[in-house]
Amino acid sequence: MSDDINNIDDNNEQLPSQDQQSNTIPLSGLYENWFLDYASYVILDRAVPHINDGFKPVQRRILHSLKEMDDGRFNKAANVIGNTMKYHPHGDASIGDAMVQLGQKDLLIDCQGNWGDPITGDSAAAARYIEGRLSKFANEVVFNPDTTEWQLSYDGRNKEPITLPVKFPLLLAQGAEGIAVGLATKIMPHNFIELIDGSIQVLQGERPSIYPDFPTGGMADVSAYNEGMRGGKIRVRAKIEERDKKTLAITEIPFGTTTGSLIDSIVTANEKGKIKIKKIEDNTAEFVEILVHLAPGISPDVTIDALYAFTGCETSISPNTCVIKNNKPLFMSVNDVLIENTKQTKSLLKLELEIRLNELQEKIFFSTLLKIFIQEGMYKHKDYENSGDFDTVVVVLDKLFEPFFDQFYRAITPEDYKRLIDKPMSSITRFDVKKADEQMRALEEEIKEVKKNLRNLTEYAIKWFEHIRSKYSKGRERKTELRIFDKVEATQVALANAKLYVNREEGFIGTNMKKDELVGDCSDIDDIIVFRSDGKYNVVKIQDKVFVGKDIIHVAVFKKGDERTIYNAIYKDGATGTSYIKRFAVTGVTRDKDYDIGKGSKGTKILYFTANSNGEAEIVNVQLKPHTKLRKLTFDLDFAEVAIKGRASQGNIVSKYPVKKIAFKSAGISTLAGRKIWYDDILKRLNADDRGKFLGEFDGDDKILMTLADGSYELCNFDLNNHFDEKMVRLEKFIPEQVYTAIHQDTKTGTYYVKRFNFDDTQVGKRGRFIAEESKLIFLTNNDEPVVQLDLLKGKSQTPESLEQQLTEIVDVKGMKAQGNRLSFHTVKKIKLLSEEKDLSQTVEESKPVTEVESPETAVEEKASTESAAKTTLKAEKPAASSEDISFEITNPDDIQLDLFGGAKDPEDE
Repeated sequence: MSDDINNIDDNNEQLPSQDQQSNTIPLSGLYENWFLDYASYVILDRAVPHINDGFKPVQRRILHSLKEMDDGRFNKAANVIGNTMKYHPHGDASIGDAMVQLGQKDLLIDCQGNWGDPITGDSAAAARYIEGRLSKFANEVVFNPDTTEWQLSYDGRNKEPITLPVKFPLLLAQGAEGIAVGLATKIMPHNFIELIDGSIQVLQGERPSIYPDFPTGGMADVSAYNEGMRGGKIRVRAKIEERDKKTLAITEIPFGTTTGSLIDSIVTANEKGKIKIKKIEDNTAEFVEILVHLAPGISPDVTIDALYAFTGCETSISPNTCVIKNNKPLFMSVNDVLIENTKQTKSLLKLELEIRLNELQEKIFFSTLLKIFIQEGMYKHKDYENSGDFDTVVVVLDKLFEPFFDQFYRAITPEDYKRLIDKPMSSITRFDVKKADEQMRALEEEIKEVKKNLRNLTEYAIKWFEHIRSKYSKGRERKTELRIFDKVEATQVALANAKLYVNREEGFIGTNMKKDELVGDCSDIDDIIVFRSDGKYNVVKIQDKVFVGKDIIHVAVFKKGDERTIYNAIYKDGATGTSYIKRFAVTGVTRDKDYDIGKGSKGTKILYFTANSNGEAEIVNVQLKPHTKLRKLTFDLDFAEVAIKGRASQGNIVSKYPVKKIAFKSAGISTLAGRKIWYDDILKRLNADDRGKFLGEFDGDDKILMTLADGSYELCNFDLNNHFDEKMVRLEKFIPEQVYTAIHQDTKTGTYYVKRFNFDDTQVGKRGRFIAEESKLIFLTNNDEPVVQLDLLKGKSQTPESLEQQLTEIVDVKGMKAQGNRLSFHTVKKIKLLSEEKDLSQTVEESKPVTEVESPETAVEEKASTESAAKTTLKAEKPAASSEDISFEITNPDDIQLDLFGGAKDPEDE
């Protein structure tokens, strides 16, 4: 009674007892427990695949249902969904969606009907209209009831597999994606054949290296893949072909997009002015074909880059390989997943062999038992016949079989005797000893084979993977091309979709100032560089209207890293009054920060300023104010004699005396050297960064020659935005007087011809042919005196003979359209090019040292600049290109392999 009194508070309310208080869980604790339970459930039972078989629970239950219903015929998807609901505690919609996704991966389910199209984004028909069954691959690789671990279903009425015994890296072949509570998984699909090759590498003790392969094809840059772990990145691109100068064709799309979403992104970019197209057509049927028709005057090369920069033609994917292992989520690399899957396959193969060995031994055991039982007439023995119960039968048979115990691999159990005496008498009387011996010999041979495989389990596993590859790999070759992409700078390919205006006196610039002075076109993502009369300049982001400082003298679109735009300036230093001349480039600055042309002194003023897009250097006339010490008040200055220095340099002194006027006198030419251009065969792009093959120095109207495997060629300019045909076999500087030699075959007659010619100087971008359409190019060389080795078959006896042939002796230089002369009147077996290729990268004369600027009476001498002068041109220090011996085997013309910068190579002579 006293305890109850103690548990009453001031309001006479009964308080919980001490025991009750100890069992009380605070609300925060309840939420913590419930949240953890829910998170664990979502992670383990819904969102994340298991490493052993690569399935989420719903996928595993669908496949189990398909196997349960499998009779070789197609089943309605609705029926499969209904059967799966015995195992999956969710609605039919989630099961149906998961089944469609499995079917679209074209690996485990043979589909019939409209299962949708992941490329176009079309959804599948209703489950009652579509049918499916397990594929032959799934039946062979995924299921084995003897090696499957089972558990009760959620309602306890049925058994379902914990994981399926998959003998293949299925998780990596299909890929997976899921969002759980607190984590997510995103595993890329990989190539079927490469996974098998990788598994064989693992079995051979090597670490594999695998990369994604997407069913949509396209191109992928996996240089930052990071083995599929968190922090990795994949850039995927559509494949875009240039059908002609007005039409682009998208033939493969990036993974994760559809043709519909891709077209929408292109239309949106066009509406925003990022690209300029006339119309877009979707001709997608069996294969993707999206035609992009360009507006007049729009460059197809720049448009391709713009499509990658502003539309869904390029996307970025962040992989995150998370799997369930040992009933816990685990982050792994795809290479480690492949190693685990290979070990799992090997252990399953071992288990299957052990099960098979036991089955074979049991068959021999019982056959031997039955044979002795019948041969020794034990079934007619009086003790056996007089046995009253089963226990007595066991005692009698034990005694009868005792002399034969050494013939059995294990002890005979009562269950064995039970099975023996259950045999009908008819089968005993018809027992064929000879046939039984033959069957046991066959079983013993199979046992030997099984034991051999168990002893050599690694080799057996390798044979298993090779068997899977030979049986199921047809049509599963790599679809996604692995490439390294160059980074497309949006500012370099953005179309001018806005107008730039300036109010010089007030110091405003912008795109929404239509009453002010028009500067020109720009894009809405451009940076703008502004120079002011006080000697300061800065770079700002384009806006509707922004203040940049009063008294603007120059405003233009700023190109980061531009070394070709040179600013010529003469300014007066505010502190000393001295005038300086300088030439400089602005390649990179911090946005919205003021920089000084001079020393930054107060009162500094720009006296003369020009911006020159190609480093032009004009001549100006300088007039000085009268002074008692000056005899000559006017003189000319040539900017070509001034070294191009850094933007922070002071410059050279013009005069210590006040300048009255500076006037433009005459224009000059560019003082910059020709632009050095390289071709990067990995990126398939031109560059000025010393990457790849050096093509030479280009300036003015210089062109690049591109020749293709089909016997056509094209001239192009040296714009770094150019794209090049995948079938290109040569790329070099175009020199009109250069003589080329080609050997080609008339495909109608099989005759080989040799021709020497100059390429015609055609319009840039116009494709022409240098051999007939019915001819096949064997090789093309720019050597002036090419020599080949010919293997010939002479006469009726087809006597083999080998000789060296100087091609200049066969034919003279003729027009490009000439067929040429016959290579030989004998049967040509093999052609091998012995001469090396010429290096056509142009070398130029080195310039003279920089001179100093000197004006009469007033100039202060400065030492010649050690920096590169405006007129400096450097000699290309690239060694002459040398090609390996080029040979061509005639026995199979389809084996021709054309090498970039080389010609054709015989695969056997690599």
